Amino acid sequence: MTDPASWVRDILRCPACGSTLADGTAVDGSPQLVCQGQACALAYPVRDGIPVLLVEEGVPSGGTV
Repeated sequence: MTDPASWVRDILRCPACGSTLADGTAVDGSPQLVCQGQACALAYPVRDGIPVLLVEEGVPSGGTV
């Protein structure tokens, strides 16, 4: 993901379960944020450097962190 301010990155959480998010890569090579919780394990797209943290945009993560 492009460099947001570190304090912003530290407070980002999964909108579905509240777990922390880790940088990942989608199958097509685009960046994503992957939920680290076991409750939902969703991955959220990062478009133009902006995380799209909407539950309806989340896709099941394939473990590609």
